[in-house]
Amino acid sequence: MKLTAQQLEQFDREGYLFLPNLFSPEEAAFLKNEAEAIYQMDRKEVWREKSGVARTAFAAHTYNEGFRRLGAHPRLIEPVEQLLDGKVYMHQYKVNAKAPFDGAVWQWHQDYGTWKRDDEMPEPRAMNISVFLDDVTAANGPLLFIPGSHKQGVVKAGHDLETTSYPLWTLDRETVTELAEQGGCVAPTGPAGSVLLFSSLLVHASPPNISPFGRTIVYLSLCETSNHIRAFNREEWIAHRDFTPIEALEDDCLQQLLSEPA
Repeated sequence: MKLTAQQLEQFDREGYLFLPNLFSPEEAAFLKNEAEAIYQMDRKEVWREKSGVARTAFAAHTYNEGFRRLGAHPRLIEPVEQLLDGKVYMHQYKVNAKAPFDGAVWQWHQDYGTWKRDDEMPEPRAMNISVFLDDVTAANGPLLFIPGSHKQGVVKAGHDLETTSYPLWTLDRETVTELAEQGGCVAPTGPAGSVLLFSSLLVHASPPNISPFGRTIVYLSLCETSNHIRAFNREEWIAHRDFTPIEALEDDCLQQLLSEPA
């Protein structure tokens, strides 16, 4: 799957692209069921909110076949290779939940800020591509983006170890306000199966989910292979050390699983 010239220009200008309905409702529902099963596991890769509900499942592609195939899906891998102009490896893989009523905040941050400081990734030649497994609405904790903020490079941040169960290099209110005065603030929403691509430098966050509706999103953090991390300060299942280029599977790789006998 290739992006058009117009999409490439939009990504360069705004730092993100929204691709609604890239996956079918059946594909999204299958992966959502797989995510729910993973959240019930007692694994070190499954992190939880202070309330005990699941917050994120790391490295699901290493212990679940559906997420393994999603991690090599051509609808995801090929556009990122196009944007990064090279083969990519999986730097990080997360299945993030925003549980009804209990889904906590993700503070304002840049992903590359963490990858640079914690993992010594040389350049921001990496990005996120995310798949909605639920309908994402204004009510259930959507992602918030500041368009154009990726043009600012790495922004000064502080290491927040207390707000939530997951440590982040976060931006202060003054910085976020200044950036938003320049670029505004958007919250891309859409049906399950939709996809977001966004720069590793794009400033983003998500609010708590106090609605009765859950919100699960899969994040593939992909890095151009020659730009791999140099430091191994975090667990391997958080910041991967296998820099093998991903070879995209066939487009029907998930459909093949759906057709298999239960």
